[in-house]
This record gives sequence, structure tokens and C-alpha cells, in this order.
Amino acid sequence: MLDLDHLKSWIGTTRESRDVISPRLANGLAAVLDEAPLLGEGDPAPAGIHWCLSPDIVPMSGLGPDGHPARGDFLPPVALPRRMWAGGELVFSGEFRVGDAMTRRSRIADVVLKTGRTGMLCFVTVTHDYSGPRGQVLSERQDIVYRPVRTASAGATQDIPQPSPDASHEVGASPVLLARYSAVTFNGHRIHYDRDYCQREEGYPGLVVHGPLQATYLLRLVCRMNEGRMPARFAFRSIAPLFDGGSFTVNAAASAQDHTLWVRSHTGSVTMQATASKELAA
Repeated sequence: MLDLDHLKSWIGTTRESRDVISPRLANGLAAVLDEAPLLGEGDPAPAGIHWCLSPDIVPMSGLGPDGHPARGDFLPPVALPRRMWAGGELVFSGEFRVGDAMTRRSRIADVVLKTGRTGMLCFVTVTHDYSGPRGQVLSERQDIVYRPVRTASAGATQDIPQPSPDASHEVGASPVLLARYSAVTFNGHRIHYDRDYCQREEGYPGLVVHGPLQATYLLRLVCRMNEGRMPARFAFRSIAPLFDGGSFTVNAAASAQDHTLWVRSHTGSVTMQATASKELAA
């Protein structure tokens, strides 16, 4: 049984970190996204660059068995084995540019227990505010879910009807893609590169495609539909795990109010949904 009162004592915990959007970092993400790595100082950074900034950097002795930093420092010590991104929301008020020195202010906003198909779930909400030389750039809400292992549900599919896409892009879900994205985000979570761990310890059928990577492809697609401009608001929600092998498609459909976006696996299941405002960031 989880001690909710103890976990809630982390609410209000804050942390501040700094990083620089170096040409190497920006071009590394561009290469992962299969774009020409030709970015220089002052150029707009690739979509999703904020998920590469200020990663947790701890020595090997400070890692937990899943490859993440041991719990109980900034994030509460939730005693459930699986940790996944459930979704989040991005509110843009500016632009990330190569060469910018960025400050991120983070806060634990909430801790909630729920019961799902796999048993007890713990949701931790984290907020991040990013500011740079031109002021505030992004306010982010990040929803993290901790859950027990239940092999039978690991490969469950979601047949969710979607409109006909106005734009679609196919991506090969290869282990190399996952390894390179883990590298550019300094993400040690073993579910993205250690197949034996995935199958033996967490009950997954294959390597798990990062939630932020899926969201990055969706954000990148809507930016292309906006001639390179970020939407003022972008919200996404994970529906089911996406695994390596085959390809997945990133899709978008425009309506009068907003853009509807989704990721569909090679088996036909929707793994992530998102909406992006028609209003563009300042």
C-alpha cells in the first residue's frame, strides 16, 4: 500500500537548472529526426528541444534498477515498478533558438492515486517554466504515471477512430532511433534499449518508444503545417505503449478550431493523441 500522505509531502518541491542550446545539441536532435544537421547560432531549434535540456545527471551509483535516477530526491519515492509519461501540455510564449542559455524552474504540483485496469496507479504532476535571453518561452505540465507490472496488458491495442489525416509521416521504429533519442536526452531508462530488461522485468513484448519522442514528431508535424511556427498550446496524452519493430505513422487533421493529431502503430493501434491550437506562439 502506498503512503499517499508521505508522497504528497513532495508537493511544492522546486528545482532550478540551467542549460545551453548548443549547436551540437540542436543538431543531434535534428539528426535523430532525420533532418540535415546544419543549425548554427541564432537558428530556431528543432521542435521538442526542451526535452533535451537539463536532464538529470547523476553518477552510476545514483541510478535505480530501471536506469532512472533513484527516486526520492526531486520526484517522490513511488514504490511501483513502471514509470511512464501519461501526457502533458505545452504553452508557448516564445521561441527556442540555438545558442540560447535557458533556465528551467520545476515544481511538483500534485500527487494522486487512482485505480486502473492494472491496479493502483500513482500520477505525479510536474510543471516546468523555461526562460531565456528574450524572456519566458514555455510553460509545461508533465504527467507521470507509476503502475504495477501486468504482462497481459502490455501489448493491449486501442482501436480509436480518427478523421482522415491532412498530413501524415511514417517513421521506422528501430532500436537505433530509440538509442539515439535516449542519448540526445541523456535518458537511461532501460525500457528504451535493454530488450531483456523490458521482457523479463517489466513484461513488455519489445523496446518502448519514448513518449516525448512521439510527442516531438506530432509537434514537428503541426509546426510544418504552420510554416515553421509553434502552436500557442499543444496537449498530448499517451493511450497505449508503442514498441519497436515495423513503422508508425504521425498524423494530423485540421479543423476550424484546432489540429487533431495522433500516432498509429504498425498494428493499427493509436498510441498517442494530441491537440494543437490554431493560434500560434508569439
